[in-house]
Amino acid sequence: MRSESIRYLIVPGWQGSADDHWQSHWQRSLPNSARVEQADWMLPRLADWVAELERSVAADARPVVLIAHSLGCVTVAHWAAQAPAASLRRVRGALLVAPADVERLGCPEPLRNFAPIPRDPLPFPSQLVGSDNDAAASAVRALEMARDWGAEAVILPGAGHINVKSGHRRWEQGFGYLYRLQNRIEQLERRRA
Repeated sequence: MRSESIRYLIVPGWQGSADDHWQSHWQRSLPNSARVEQADWMLPRLADWVAELERSVAADARPVVLIAHSLGCVTVAHWAAQAPAASLRRVRGALLVAPADVERLGCPEPLRNFAPIPRDPLPFPSQLVGSDNDAAASAVRALEMARDWGAEAVILPGAGHINVKSGHRRWEQGFGYLYRLQNRIEQLERRRA
């Protein structure tokens, strides 16, 4: 996959991704990248977040790879379950990092309107990266989400929520998962050709 022909759409989670978050570093590093900018990062509303993701995907006709973190992963799943076919065709794949289990006991109140989490397979290749000590989703739940969504899954040891607090600022290792996803996308495209 030639990076010049693809755009990268960063899909942050609850509270957004600060300047030192790996998503912000990636946005500055990856060519043709943009961010889904939600109107309210602190009090997310499912319908608003899904609508903004749809607007961001539909705003540009180029093919796109979604790079989602936390609540952004759940937003992608909700969006994919109801998006117009034309928008879904633009998405080549999704990297889903540290998905938030909005169905868990003790889930913060502002996130609960994102439950239930869609269980339908995503209509594009996806790579899920979770952690065995993420308070937002246990490894078991991350693997369940990956299975439901048809995503290839990796569970990292001791990576926390894969954010600034857990020491993941630039998260160079994450590019390996993005490249793995892009290789799968290329293989699928070659098979279809």
